[in-house]
Amino acid sequence: MNISNIKKEFPIFDNKIHNNDLVYLDSANSSQKPRVVVDRIYDFYTKEFSNVGRSVHYLAVAATNLYENTRTSVQKFINAKDVNEIVFTKGATEAINLVASTFGQNHLEEGDEVLLTELEHHSNYVPWHYLRKSKGIKIEFAEINEDGEVTLESIEKKITPKTKIIGVTHLSNVTGAILPIKEIVQLAHSKNIPVLVDGCQGAPHLKLDMQDLDCDFYAISCHKMYGPTGLGILYAKKKWLEELPPYQGGGGMIGEVKKEGITYGDLPNKYEAGTMATAQVIAFDESIKFLNKIGMDNIVKHEKELIEYGQEILRKNNSVKLIGNPKKKGSVLSFTIDGIHPHDIATILDEDGVAIRAGHHCCQILHDKLDIVASARASLGIYNTKDDLDKLNSSINKCKKIFELK
Repeated sequence: MNISNIKKEFPIFDNKIHNNDLVYLDSANSSQKPRVVVDRIYDFYTKEFSNVGRSVHYLAVAATNLYENTRTSVQKFINAKDVNEIVFTKGATEAINLVASTFGQNHLEEGDEVLLTELEHHSNYVPWHYLRKSKGIKIEFAEINEDGEVTLESIEKKITPKTKIIGVTHLSNVTGAILPIKEIVQLAHSKNIPVLVDGCQGAPHLKLDMQDLDCDFYAISCHKMYGPTGLGILYAKKKWLEELPPYQGGGGMIGEVKKEGITYGDLPNKYEAGTMATAQVIAFDESIKFLNKIGMDNIVKHEKELIEYGQEILRKNNSVKLIGNPKKKGSVLSFTIDGIHPHDIATILDEDGVAIRAGHHCCQILHDKLDIVASARASLGIYNTKDDLDKLNSSINKCKKIFELK
């Protein structure tokens, strides 16, 4: 696998940042886009555009076929059992909101419990908080250990007879911990509890198999998978999509509309109301082809080597404190430097063309638990190399020098 050649497929790296080559270490926030994805959006709008699922003219039929081809590609990429278990959304945030809203409507009452973890992104907490306010449910949190992991034992400890659903991240966007999803699902299902997985960080960096994981719901963010913004995917077992109510009402999701009542469309149309992000969906097929061409096994291997190298050099750097030391770790290096605010770190690194994120990364509960206001985070993608991590380390040293740290 030639990373140099892969990197050439991303137009963004032709640009200079403050007269420096771009070292992009913010893929957990959003990945860069290969040229094939950008070109596909342009070609669709200039040569093939039509709305989907409505008209019968040539452009409409062709666009609908392209749209549905992407659904099939997603099904195969994550090994879902049925193509109708793939629902397109505006993003992973909407996918999780869809589950919380519809599951809450049908299955949650006052006093019922939703079990989350201290690692969760706000997108897998705030929707459940709405139900806490509106229906009086309770939210429990499985705690992290000293390595920044959530173990199976931590999950099991928090399950009670009132637990109605479990929501967990697949891969923490702060500590990098990869959770034992299959084992969590097995435990939950033994107690007749469904499981929602926030797969925003899992999908770009791990090989997915929904039939093996056996989770009930899995949310995916396409812009983190070298795809367009404004697009997400909800995988949901067919039994749940059949049983739960629609999330939004409008054109495209109905069967018949009469004065006396309404019937809903077949799956997955039932959950795709209104005009969908057609160009983004069609372009995302190119993202999947891009990932398949490289091979997820190769991506996992490459990023594992990088994360191990990154941990090694940063641990040797005085004053740098890595956040978390999970046994199974994904492509995230979060850290603090004693005496320097993370936003100052990110600003100084940016002067060298090194792009990282600073803040609480939409994980304020976790940062509160760690007793820190914010952290700096370098996150990896397929285009990164050990040279990028050396540049990160060098820029950190420059930052320390400015603040007169050793």
